[in-house]
Amino acid sequence: MIRKEDALRYHSEGRKGKIEVVSTKPCITQRDLSLAYTPGVADPCLDIHEDVEKVYEYTAKGNLVAVVSNGTAVLGLGDIGAEAGKPVMEGKGVLFKRFADIDVFDLELNTKDPDDIIKTVKLLEPTFGGINLEDIKAPECFYIEEKLIELMDIPVFHDDQHGTAIISSAALLNALELQEKKIEDVKVVFSGAGAAGIACANLYISLGVKKGNLYLVDSKGLIYKGRKEGMNPYKERLANGNEPAALGDVMKGADIFAGVSAAGLVSKEMVKSMADKPIIFAMANPDPEITYTDAISARDDIIMATGRSDYPNQVNNVLGFPFIFRGALDVQAKAINMEMKIAAVNALADLAKEDVPDSVIKAYGGQPIHFGREYIIPKPFDPRVLTREALAVAKAAVESGVARKKIEDWDEYHNFLESKLGMSYGIMRGVINKAKTLKKRLVFPEGEELQVLRATQILLDEGIAEPILIGDQNIIANLAKENDLDIKGAKIVDIKTFEKMDDYAEELYRLRRRKGMTLTACRRILSHRPNFLGAMMVKKGDADSMLSGVNHYYPEVISPALQILEVEKEKKVIAGLYAMVFKKEVIFFADTTVNMSPSAETLAEIAILSADEVVKTFNIRPKIAMLSFSNFGSVRHPLTEKVAQAAKIVKSKRPDIEIDGEMQVDVAFDEELLNKIYNFSDLKGRANVLIFPSLEAGNIAYKLMARLGGAEAVGPILVGLEKSVHVLQRHCDVDTIVRMSAIAAVDAEK
Repeated sequence: MIRKEDALRYHSEGRKGKIEVVSTKPCITQRDLSLAYTPGVADPCLDIHEDVEKVYEYTAKGNLVAVVSNGTAVLGLGDIGAEAGKPVMEGKGVLFKRFADIDVFDLELNTKDPDDIIKTVKLLEPTFGGINLEDIKAPECFYIEEKLIELMDIPVFHDDQHGTAIISSAALLNALELQEKKIEDVKVVFSGAGAAGIACANLYISLGVKKGNLYLVDSKGLIYKGRKEGMNPYKERLANGNEPAALGDVMKGADIFAGVSAAGLVSKEMVKSMADKPIIFAMANPDPEITYTDAISARDDIIMATGRSDYPNQVNNVLGFPFIFRGALDVQAKAINMEMKIAAVNALADLAKEDVPDSVIKAYGGQPIHFGREYIIPKPFDPRVLTREALAVAKAAVESGVARKKIEDWDEYHNFLESKLGMSYGIMRGVINKAKTLKKRLVFPEGEELQVLRATQILLDEGIAEPILIGDQNIIANLAKENDLDIKGAKIVDIKTFEKMDDYAEELYRLRRRKGMTLTACRRILSHRPNFLGAMMVKKGDADSMLSGVNHYYPEVISPALQILEVEKEKKVIAGLYAMVFKKEVIFFADTTVNMSPSAETLAEIAILSADEVVKTFNIRPKIAMLSFSNFGSVRHPLTEKVAQAAKIVKSKRPDIEIDGEMQVDVAFDEELLNKIYNFSDLKGRANVLIFPSLEAGNIAYKLMARLGGAEAVGPILVGLEKSVHVLQRHCDVDTIVRMSAIAAVDAEK
């Protein structure tokens, strides 16, 4: 429950409001100032004067949207005026930035004259890449949008109309599929004929609803042909029937009810009068036309959506406008046309049928989410909406001819969109793309774990790897069926029927007979401890890499690997490496999981292993800092001398690696200190690989950064074994398993 005092304090404390303007270029030195303003700014000005399209290259126009309102229809508050509507418009800007990295200026216009709004917005065209009209009452909003679309050469989009229409249309397509109804056959009844109602009706018709089967009801009853009272041209176009009727009468036999009106207008009896398997979208805010509880108690064959987050199937406009504008801006579209809207609808509808990421499940209470009656549209915080919807909109803009900028490589654009989600998506996309070309076989000893099965589906769908699941075939099949997973492409190794068990037992016996193991013990271990079987599959070449640890502790995974696999030739140690992904960079930490008190020689090997892994897997040139509590001999102590000696060993063995130490961690990241005070250092510029002097230091550091420093930890990446084995973090989510699978696939290319 949000109290008034909390809301007022949120908006007033500290810097007033919710937004600020931040410079994207340095403005520290006199030279910076000269580049930002005079005289340097003259050059881009003259270039734009010669070619006006270069405004997209030299200014923020291509990523800047105006949120325009006159405050006449604000969020269920009504006509409260331009100033009172400003907190909402600032909030809209926050959503644009949060979900699609789009910058916004909110413009509150103190006029109710539609022509004043049109003239003002038209004059602002040089500033913005797009216009989002917001909270302007009907019917003026229709006229304003139509005229601005006609007059302007940038996208104009009234979210109150089209946002609700697009999101509810996606829900409609999926609800119809689940209810086994054809769109051309259904009877649709609308309560509400304002901006959202008319836009929804028009889009439903574009998707296939027959105009003769669609009925609009407003506060005065059915909008029928010949009605005089409360009419306008936009209602006239959708008039149906020849005589007055109340909402309850029109709803009889209806397949679909769409409410964009007011609370409490629909009773249980009206729901009961609808056709079999009805669909109800009660979208009035903050309270729907009929409560979710009343609707589902009236019918057990119903699918229902509301505008509320505390019930299933929330029709939330944030699923639309940020991503629609993202796609439109990225191709410098001249408009947002019907093709782009329908592309957004289909992208959302299709996404709802896919497996839901763990990050989304956790954000919504931790309960499983599957396509069905209570999940017909994606959740607002699903990160995949950006990549799916924006890409679909951009592609539709290009194909329909309204894009100024053509995109030749859609995979590259997909990667660009992922980068908007954070550095980790961009870093991992390169690894995933590399893994796709390798087609490695990955064995999962925990094949009966649901997270592993869900990750398996993604690996198969995206072609990242060929999964091998160890487990009972019937248990795996039933678990997949219960959770609507299609994992037919995965190989299942059932220990009870595995045809190579005797051969594996003989090989394990050969490896461990001088370590106290009998042949009988080897058979028993392979039959009861899947991690041993998985490691043996890698040893024998029946799999390229093993991943385990979702429901096992670290030693339970690493011990079988160390007993069966050897250290890589010419290497002396194995080590654990984490990629710590921050907002703007990735830094690698080692050793974080294996070597407790490494010698100078071991530290040197850890550094070399880490450098080679960073290049091979992430295609990043390593800059290595050997960390200690001393800077280049400033403190004489055996611990600091050990680190300095390790750096010397690496330089001797691998002069191609950029490395130095011993140094403190702040120096590793301070280029000015390195260049001025320690200009003799072989480390040129900011370090991106940190080698810690002990396991204690490395483990503490990576967990601190993950918990308090805002970094995402990708790993542990095990390096140094002759063949590829990776330990998953206990209880890790599906996204982590997929990422580690891609890393394992690349690592397996030894």
